[in-house]
Amino acid sequence: MDIQNLKPTRERDEPIYLQLYRRYCEAIAAGKLKAGDRVPSVRSLASELNLARGTVEAAYQMLVGEGYFVARGAAGTVVSPRLARLAEPAGPRTVPPRAPDANSPQGAPGQALPFQLGLPALDAFPRKTWARLAGHTLRTLAAAAMTYPDPAGHEPLRRSIATYLGISRGIDCAPEQVFVTAGYHGALELVRRVLLRDGDLGWYEDPGYALARRFLLRAGLRLAPVPVDAEGLDVAHGLRRAPDARFAVVTPTHQSPMGMAMSLPRRLELLEWARASRAWIVEDDYDSEFRYHGRPLPALKSLDRHGRVLYTGTFSKVLLPGLRLAYLVVPAAQVARMRELVDLLPGPGSILPQATVADFMEQGHFARHLRKMRALYAERRGWLVDALARELGDRISIQPQAGGIHVLARLAAGHDDRALAAAAQARGLGLKALGDWRVGRSSRGGLLMGFTNFGTPDVATAEVRRLRTIMDATWSA
Repeated sequence: MDIQNLKPTRERDEPIYLQLYRRYCEAIAAGKLKAGDRVPSVRSLASELNLARGTVEAAYQMLVGEGYFVARGAAGTVVSPRLARLAEPAGPRTVPPRAPDANSPQGAPGQALPFQLGLPALDAFPRKTWARLAGHTLRTLAAAAMTYPDPAGHEPLRRSIATYLGISRGIDCAPEQVFVTAGYHGALELVRRVLLRDGDLGWYEDPGYALARRFLLRAGLRLAPVPVDAEGLDVAHGLRRAPDARFAVVTPTHQSPMGMAMSLPRRLELLEWARASRAWIVEDDYDSEFRYHGRPLPALKSLDRHGRVLYTGTFSKVLLPGLRLAYLVVPAAQVARMRELVDLLPGPGSILPQATVADFMEQGHFARHLRKMRALYAERRGWLVDALARELGDRISIQPQAGGIHVLARLAAGHDDRALAAAAQARGLGLKALGDWRVGRSSRGGLLMGFTNFGTPDVATAEVRRLRTIMDATWSA
C-alpha cells in the first residue's frame, strides 16, 4: 500500500490522528491491507508523512485498542490476523434515500425552505443574548447540576414555566406538575404510558396535526376523527361517533391547521364530557403566543375544575426547534404516577439548554422576544397575504385567522391540493396540502404556508411567483 494514501489533510476540521485512524480502517476494509500485513513503525510513518510522533502514536493506540492492529514488540505491528474475513467482498451497502413525507411540517434536515411550517423567524432570534446566557450557564453551573439530571426536567426551568403559564395562560400550577420533555412527542408518550392503554380510542380533530395523529396510531391507540367547524371541535359529533372514547387531542386556542379558536360553549361541553366519562383531554397549545388581535386566549386548562386536562406547550415555535424542548402540565392528582414513570426514562436531555432557557425566561428576555415576534409576524404575514392576493388573485382565498405562524390558502373546488403541494415540494418549496392533514374527504383543498422566514416583501413576492409558475404547470398538465 502506498503510504502517501494515508496522509491526512489539515483542511478538514477532524483531528489529524482521527483522519489517520480512519484511513487505516478504510484500507483494511477495502482489502488494501490484509490480515498479517506489517505496518510502518510510528517513527518511520511520522517521518514519511511529516507528522508528530504523538499524532501517529494516538492513531495506532486506537487501532490496537479496537483490534485492528496487533503490536508484536520487536517484530513490529501488523494487521490483526483475525480480520481476514473483514476484507471479503460485501454485498451492496447503499441505503435508499428518505422519501419525502407529505405529512411532515418540517423540510429536509438542516434546511429552512420557503413556506416551511413550524419554524420561528431564525433571522430574528437573539443570538448574542442567547450565547451570553449559554456561556454564563456553562461557567457557573453548580456541582449539583453536573450529576445525573432530573428526568422530570431542570427544576429552575419548571419553576419558570409554571410562573409564565400562570401569568400568560391563566393556568394555576405548581412546578411539580410541570414535566419537561424531548419535544411534543415526548409529552404524548408520557400521557400514553401513564394514563392510556393499548387499543384505547380517542377523539382527534379532522383536519388535525398529522404528525401527532401518526404517532398515536403507531403507539397502538385508535383514533376517531371528529370534524371541526367555526367553533372548533364538534363535541356532539364526537359523542355520536365514539361515545366510549377515553381521550381527546385538541388545539383549542388556535386549531391546527384551520386556525379558529374553540368557542366557550364548546370548551365547556368538552370538559363536561371528560368529567362524566372520566376521559382525558390533551390540550396542544402549540403557538398561542402569536395572536395579533388582542391578548392570547386563556387556555382550556384554566377552566379545568376536575383534573381531566393535560396541557402541552413547546419552545420549538417560540425559540428554536433545535432545542427539542416541550413541557407537559399534569393534574395534581397524577403527579405521583407521572413521576414514577419519568424516573425510569432518560428525560429531556442535556441540562445546559434547559438552564439557558430558564435564565432566558427569568431575566425577562422571553417576554420581550415574544412581544417582538408578535409585531414581526403580523408584518410578515401581511407581506405573504398581499403577495398571494396580488399574484394569484381569485385562484385562492385566505382563511381568516387571528394568529398563528402559517396561512391557510383555500383552493377553488375541484383543484387537487395534494398534487399541487407535491409539485411545489419537488421544486424546493415547503408548503403542505390541507388534504394530507385530513382523514375524511372534502371537496375543497388548501395550502398551508409558513411565512415567518420571509425577510422582506420582495422575498415573499418572489416565492409566490414561483408557486404561481408551478400552479400553472400543474393545472394545465
